[in-house]
Amino acid sequence: MSTQRRAWLAASAAFALGAAALPAAHAQVKWDLPAAYPATNFHTMNLVDFASDIDKATGGKLKITVHPNASLFKAPEIKRAVQGGQAQIGEVLLVNFQNEWQIFGADGIPFFADSYDASVKLWKAQKPLLDKKLGEQGLMVLYAVPWPPQGVYSKKPLQSAADLKGMKWRAYSPATARIAELVGAQPVTVQAAEVSQAFATGVAESMMSSGSTGWDAKLHEHVKYWYDTQAWLPKNAVLVNKAAFDALDAPTKAAVMKAAADAEVRGLAASKKANGESLDKLKGGGMQILPPTAQLKADMKKVGDTMLKEWLDKAGPEGKALVDAYMK
Repeated sequence: MSTQRRAWLAASAAFALGAAALPAAHAQVKWDLPAAYPATNFHTMNLVDFASDIDKATGGKLKITVHPNASLFKAPEIKRAVQGGQAQIGEVLLVNFQNEWQIFGADGIPFFADSYDASVKLWKAQKPLLDKKLGEQGLMVLYAVPWPPQGVYSKKPLQSAADLKGMKWRAYSPATARIAELVGAQPVTVQAAEVSQAFATGVAESMMSSGSTGWDAKLHEHVKYWYDTQAWLPKNAVLVNKAAFDALDAPTKAAVMKAAADAEVRGLAASKKANGESLDKLKGGGMQILPPTAQLKADMKKVGDTMLKEWLDKAGPEGKALVDAYMK
């Protein structure tokens, strides 16, 4: 074979290798984002906007598919799925993981941070601790959005916490299960996607949750009363697998972080809007939206005081540091 022929073949092979590598260098990255709530929930709609913003900002280089209503993973499974790389990104309810690490449950302590302003303040104190912990687990938190203030749903009228004694109480986190114990209710574990069926079949008779959750589950068809206790505003957080994020190029990383910052602002506004709208819809459907009686409010405040003390005992120095930072 002539030297010229060899050179031509070598050049052709190099070109072919370069051409084969070219699509890989510009390959579209696809991520799955499991979420626990219906497609119509404001959190899920915010996730879809977040994914759309990233798609536009990266020119389609990073495509995120949102899987709503626990269709890919159930709510308690999402964090582990993202941690293990089964999904690259996911939305979790932080209080679900309090038993793993107490700081996850800080925004589930009744009457500790009980307004939108307090929720935002708590998040600023909570996030540095979360960044460190999640970093150790191979995760990053991109943004968080609070649920509307939590009230008590009940199939019967409530004058005091004593009226909850023996009632089947939907529990979805360690804190909600503990409330049931303290008021003498019977805790039953029911995830968001199963709330409607649970109340329709009598598996649950009461729970503490937002107006938004009640409307998602069409609870006005099964429950007569909602008491506006404004107990707490638990947060949904969007977590990303750190290795998946680190594999992105610098412009794509910047696009993700910008979209996350926008989603946090947009989500807070959406939560406030959803709070008023969902309560109006429930009322229109026949549910009575009521202020708690003075006795019910006092009883629930006592529950909150007990749970804050218990939480601080379990959370130790980290918990004290968080409370001190929040109280500043």
